[in-house]
Amino acid sequence: MKKFTWIAVLALIVSIPTFAGGYLTNTNQNVAFLRMIARGASTEIDAVYSNPAGLAFIGKDGFYISLNSQSAFQTRQITADFLTYTNIDGKTGTAPFQKHFKGTASAPVIPSVQAAYKMGNWVFSGSFAINGGGGKASFDQGLPMFYAMTMSEIYRQTGKLITPNMYNVNSAMDGKQYIFGVQLGATYKFNDWLSGFAGGRMNYVSAGYKGYVTAILTDDYAALAPLLPSKTTTIVDMGLDVDQTGWGITPIIGLDAKVGKWNFGAKYEFKTKLNIENKTKSNTTEIEAYDHGVNTPNDIPAYLSVAANYQFLPTLNASVEYHHFFDKQAGMASDKQKTLKSGTNEYLAGVEWDIIKYVTVSGGFQYTDYGLSDDFQTDTSFYCDSYSLGFGAKFNVTEKLSFNVAYFWTKYKNYTEYSANYNNTSLPDMPALSGTNVYKRTNKVFGIGIDYKF
Repeated sequence: MKKFTWIAVLALIVSIPTFAGGYLTNTNQNVAFLRMIARGASTEIDAVYSNPAGLAFIGKDGFYISLNSQSAFQTRQITADFLTYTNIDGKTGTAPFQKHFKGTASAPVIPSVQAAYKMGNWVFSGSFAINGGGGKASFDQGLPMFYAMTMSEIYRQTGKLITPNMYNVNSAMDGKQYIFGVQLGATYKFNDWLSGFAGGRMNYVSAGYKGYVTAILTDDYAALAPLLPSKTTTIVDMGLDVDQTGWGITPIIGLDAKVGKWNFGAKYEFKTKLNIENKTKSNTTEIEAYDHGVNTPNDIPAYLSVAANYQFLPTLNASVEYHHFFDKQAGMASDKQKTLKSGTNEYLAGVEWDIIKYVTVSGGFQYTDYGLSDDFQTDTSFYCDSYSLGFGAKFNVTEKLSFNVAYFWTKYKNYTEYSANYNNTSLPDMPALSGTNVYKRTNKVFGIGIDYKF
């Protein structure tokens, strides 16, 4: 029964995205992104991540640094509606089960640092940031799949004696994931209008999952315990506590072209081959994939960014940008990437206006299309297409010092997943039962940053 009940937990190798971007990629490495969004043609210090080739046009020779802190808060909600087995007047029948599950994910402090040193035609740059994940997700009431599969298997294992009204399922699941990245690279200015970049990022993954499922007879039916195989009121008692680590290198190249009032930026991050290894504290699920020392593929997809910026006035500029994540070519657990309809596409736009000498205001928009399918979505790892709005300001305190503040908000489109075999059974005496999950999410991010030119 343990294998049956916990088989879906194999999907727990998940990303916990608290930012913009793909499944394992956070694209907002600087508060400037939050306030304008389309920064792929930037020639300021945030270009260390968003457009590293554009650093050739950053300004005078010298050292530049940007210190940022962001706070992200999400909710994840699943409305489950599925059939369960029950016993009506001695005959096997079905009854509906409906329940609302809510999870929270938070990352109160997400730091990042970008730095660059310009010397003639050369710019050497580096950064530290949380490139993927960045938070902890908690479902205090567990997940729908635990309820459905536990109900079904208990009914079968107990000879159809115990039905869902006779016991309570208690379940909880916490997951965390951080992908820390250190990036180094060099930009070279070929001539007055063209520059290129080459570099790389070392990524280190730190993740962990902890959860349990118990099913206990209610007080009204405790007298049935001697009739059960376990001979106790606790019908199910399973848990998992595992940490996961891994690392990989991301090669990065970029180009920037400055033509008149236009600036064009492009960046390509190659696929990062990455495996994560289990450091298991306890595993009473009998699922070998979570045994100590087991490795699982978790590649970071290749990523292309192209952008254009136009300077309408000395005080007014605007940008448009496109991102593509090559998700279907990145290895995932159980080849899950093959179930996607396409890689992720993002469309971005932003505008920036110097309203006075010391204050710049900006705003932006982003639309994200994941190319999802029902087979890709799971309770533990689900995504929703979305659009995001960001706005904020930069305060130029002196010629060398400036502050950025911003707010970034995302509106998600609900995703409805239908399953003809919700209880995940193929047993002849237990027919498959249908059900649906409606996935919902919310997201908001606040940020503050300091830029300084030495």
